[in-house]
Amino acid sequence: MEIFDLVVIGGGPGGYLAAERAGHAGLKTAVIEKREFGGVCLNEGCVPSKTFLNSAKVFDYANHAENYGVKVDGKTSIDQKFVVERKNGVVKMLVNGVKATLKRNKVKTFSAEAFIEGKDAEGFAIKAGDEKIIAKRLIIATGSMPVVPPIPGLKENIATGLVLTNREILDLTEIPKTLTVIGGGVIGLEMASYFSSVGTKVTVVEMLGKIAGPTEAEISSILQKSLEKKGVIFNLGAKVTAIEADGVVYEKDGKTEKIVSEKILLSIGRRAVTQGFGLENLSVNLERGAIVTDDQMRTNIANVYAVGDVNGKVMLAHTAYREAEVAVNTILGKKDAMRYNVIPSVIYTNPEVGSVGETEESAKAKGLDVKCVNIPLTYSGRYIAENSDLNGICKLVINKKTNTLIGAHVIGSYSGEYIVAVSAMIDLEVDIENIKKLVFPHPTVCEIVREAIFQI
Repeated sequence: MEIFDLVVIGGGPGGYLAAERAGHAGLKTAVIEKREFGGVCLNEGCVPSKTFLNSAKVFDYANHAENYGVKVDGKTSIDQKFVVERKNGVVKMLVNGVKATLKRNKVKTFSAEAFIEGKDAEGFAIKAGDEKIIAKRLIIATGSMPVVPPIPGLKENIATGLVLTNREILDLTEIPKTLTVIGGGVIGLEMASYFSSVGTKVTVVEMLGKIAGPTEAEISSILQKSLEKKGVIFNLGAKVTAIEADGVVYEKDGKTEKIVSEKILLSIGRRAVTQGFGLENLSVNLERGAIVTDDQMRTNIANVYAVGDVNGKVMLAHTAYREAEVAVNTILGKKDAMRYNVIPSVIYTNPEVGSVGETEESAKAKGLDVKCVNIPLTYSGRYIAENSDLNGICKLVINKKTNTLIGAHVIGSYSGEYIVAVSAMIDLEVDIENIKKLVFPHPTVCEIVREAIFQI
């Protein structure tokens, strides 16, 4: 029976990066993945959805080329089958890259289901398919899965193919005439953005009174209006009560309504995967269905760590990456800890949204004395040069006591690319006066941060 210094269960972003870092550090490491290496993010989430959205962006540009002095003869069209084929090609290339990196770092990979049998004097006894191995240390990185609530007719219509999750919708080779999206969060909005761009009549049904969850309120409002201009219909404050063979039934303002739809996307959130692989044999503490961890990613069981969606803290791939590094550093005896207040998030709609840190609302709820500055992206020359719809804004939240940034929220082109710079400013607690001395390349959209700083 082979003994490993570290075994990682789950080959998604948190899992494969933990294994890579551990192997590189000289630990005898194995990673077990029952589906595809790269996990949800690489195979049916972050990366494939971005290939879709980039195709939609190109399509949008082609349809509005005259706004930029470009004449297109004939009607533009989308080849959805090719979009899917291209997506599959991108995914295959990146999955192969993950496998090659693991191999280069001498990580043993198991393409099998994992099962934790228990713990003895040697370590944790684990089955990887038909093989039995021992782990001196264990990292749980089993990820998450879509929430499937007990809505009448939902499970039956998932089985018929009427209702899709993020996995199935990215394999659609034909554009549906109508699509109803249940849930106005990030995944739902990104798919609403894509399918509305390529000609589908999209309706979003969201229980809350605003879209995009915790996104800053004004940013959320601008995003909603932008998507409405593309034809997306929003039913907010609406509760889905049933799924029928031809559509969605919901209640709003005391009235029952129905949306007839060719396809339905279920996108109301995800839950941690903590069952089916023997976790109960270790008596690991759970809270609201997720594994409880501290800032070093340790669980209540010695030498057992949990990273990524399975701990339920911040369900983003880049969070999992950093958690993986913290877990491995802790194992190696290096001082490290997670800082969840500076994790950026991006909504890859068109327009794009980038956010990090506190919103004005969350800061005030914590009793912080803050000042906010809000300026249009038209302060950026490049933004004006490259966009015809000029409704983007940049909003900064400043802690008046420390004179430092504690939040930034931007909607407009390239937001996801430069939000990390603001994250660094927040993380390093850079004084506003020192930020003013930073040199931003010109002309760039990221100059909007400098412009906003000088409005303080």
